[in-house]
Amino acid sequence: MSATKQEIINKISRNFPNLYKKDINKLFDIFLFEITKALSNNERVELRDVMTFEPKIQKKRISLNPRTLEKVETPEKKSILFKCSKEWKKKINEKK
Repeated sequence: MSATKQEIINKISRNFPNLYKKDINKLFDIFLFEITKALSNNERVELRDVMTFEPKIQKKRISLNPRTLEKVETPEKKSILFKCSKEWKKKINEKK
């Protein structure tokens, strides 16, 4: 099951009825913006006891085009390493 941003905001507003949806929406946007900004600055993001995000820079390299076997230069790019905490892994893998 995947969840959309609006579904998450609706669940939070049901659990905390004293908060306005527009405030929850703004908070969620700020949260995602700060994570994105930190990762773009090559900083590690750690949410204690939940998960970590870490940027990894893949160096530029020469690779092969599988159709023509021609050498192609692949530029440097960033990827994100995601690691879930041990507690969350246990919760996810529990049998119901």
